[in-house]
Amino acid sequence: MSTTARSWSRRSLAALGLGLLLALTPALGPFDASVALAQTDPLPSWNDGKAKTAILDFVRRVTTQGGADYVPVEERVATFDNDGTLWSEQPMYVQVVFAVDRLKEMATANPALRDSQPFKAVVEGDRAALAALGEKGLLAIIAQTHSGMTVTEFEAIVRTWLATARHPRFNQPYTALVYQPMLELLAFLKANDFKTFIVSGGGIEFMRPWVPAAYGIPPERIVGSSGKTLFKLGADKPVIEKLAAVEFVDDGPGKPIGINRFIGRRPLFAAGNSDGDLEMLQWTTLDSGPRFGLIVHHTDAAREWAYDRASPVGRLDKALDEAPRRGWTVVDMKSDWKVVFPFDKK
Repeated sequence: MSTTARSWSRRSLAALGLGLLLALTPALGPFDASVALAQTDPLPSWNDGKAKTAILDFVRRVTTQGGADYVPVEERVATFDNDGTLWSEQPMYVQVVFAVDRLKEMATANPALRDSQPFKAVVEGDRAALAALGEKGLLAIIAQTHSGMTVTEFEAIVRTWLATARHPRFNQPYTALVYQPMLELLAFLKANDFKTFIVSGGGIEFMRPWVPAAYGIPPERIVGSSGKTLFKLGADKPVIEKLAAVEFVDDGPGKPIGINRFIGRRPLFAAGNSDGDLEMLQWTTLDSGPRFGLIVHHTDAAREWAYDRASPVGRLDKALDEAPRRGWTVVDMKSDWKVVFPFDKK
């Protein structure tokens, strides 16, 4: 296995693979920041408590001109993880669900795929066979489902899938599984001249088709894992083709690297929910001046899920231990949020 493949599998694919095994068991409208900002309370879906108070106080301090902690507008950068921080990641990462569904569709169009592994294991729901294939099988699945087309064609495939796919528990479009309190937080930061970015281990080209409408964050502010691409020109028609090779893994220690490479400023505010966000939180907060680190702790099994240290998806262990020492704000979903999803308000 190549060095690139090992890097991919050890970080993103290790998590994606566990989600893929889980996959073998049995629409949100345009973003409107005015919904949150039209109210006296900029965070109406947050219960009063330490987390909400910490957020409001921090934003007040860094935006009060002449104050000791004032931060110029150009330095107000906020980075957000996506899976488990802005939308639900259980019972498996949404991109994994997409890959499984796409592979099954491809196998229907090309029955020959059913006769070879790892595709046979996915189509037949054979957990044992898939587990036995290990990292090599997982790499083959990603390569098969995310390459061999132009970026424009891939975007259309993602849009079509999102329009019809439904979450197995809530029977809602996956884009409806965004967190209402976090939408309000994004809008609140934007109203205070923060520039918000997505910094996610998910694929950048998987996120670009839907993130702008869901969060009000434009595609140029999305930092994610990416595969290699190739520019081609034929008959004066330029295209960018997706290749079956990994270019960059934006997870764990890759997140500070991605922030440095694509944003060029150290964030003032960072939010995550798992150990995959630990290094981003460290990079953001372990510097001079006012800094804010936020962790979404999934504690609500009734309205969403309760998981942390033992979860194969979105594991929160090291970062949870480090939070008190670093002064990071840990959001208790069950006690800090009045509602979880936008449809909970109806």
